[in-house]
Amino acid sequence: MEWKGRRQSDNVEDRRGDATGGGLRRNPFGRNGGFSFPSGGGVGRRGGGLSIGTIIFLVVIYLIFKAMGIDLMQALDGGMTGGSGYEQSQSEGTSTPANDEMTAFMRTVLAETEDTWRGIFQAQGREYEDPTLVLFADATRSACGFASAATGPFYCPGDHKVYLDTAFFQELESKFGASGDFAEAYVVAHEVGHHVQNLLGILPKFNEARQRMSEADANKMSVRIELQADCFAGIWGKYTEQKGILEAGDLEEALNAAQQIGDDTLQKRSQGYVVPESFNHGTSDQRMRWFKRGFDSGQLAACDTFSGPV
Repeated sequence: MEWKGRRQSDNVEDRRGDATGGGLRRNPFGRNGGFSFPSGGGVGRRGGGLSIGTIIFLVVIYLIFKAMGIDLMQALDGGMTGGSGYEQSQSEGTSTPANDEMTAFMRTVLAETEDTWRGIFQAQGREYEDPTLVLFADATRSACGFASAATGPFYCPGDHKVYLDTAFFQELESKFGASGDFAEAYVVAHEVGHHVQNLLGILPKFNEARQRMSEADANKMSVRIELQADCFAGIWGKYTEQKGILEAGDLEEALNAAQQIGDDTLQKRSQGYVVPESFNHGTSDQRMRWFKRGFDSGQLAACDTFSGPV
């Protein structure tokens, strides 16, 4: 991917030097409403909830801290109640993006997504709102809750931000066998695809509807949401090709990444068998097909994952 020398986005927050994360790796009480890129951790486990013993332990710890005058829930989530807590706590520590090659690459990829979606929205008589890309190390806070590197890259509808621990790309190559700069760009474009869904009203409708769904039905709908984000990433890929940015092998890098992070492939790798009813991102074949569909067409209409089989 010939990205050097191109426009770089200013919509990047570099929190990698921020110590706000404390040493907390994960909020055991969960995130609210984020859409994550699979990181392979815990894939395939049924339910994924806490055991009774763990819950009792957490309650006891909570009561002990409460008796000491420490509100543990506030410490974990920073007192956030819907979306503005992070900006307040970060007002003194936010820094501009570091001047390194990874940051420059991320800023360039984000700029390319901005150009693509601004043009598409403008053609439809709409205005595109740029998302913000947050780079962090180990852990950070978002309007969707506390996040760690274990969650993988994710988009938070509550603050219109994409969160990325850049160490994920090392895992993408070493653990998943998906290397290459366009594979990394695909990850960002997928999360930006969720932002597009949010602006189009798709995510709000899904978040409202899944409150009334069973876990199995919510998983099925989540698959359609994720595959559409893959298709939107493919549309972005089409526009980069038309600009002459892509190099030989770039498309194959993205398709290989899509294949390696399919639910069935991840489950086979982690546990040796698959549990289809637990899929929430789509199979390897589905992810590759929908990315390629967006790439081949370059049209939003081609990315209707909600009509018919996927």
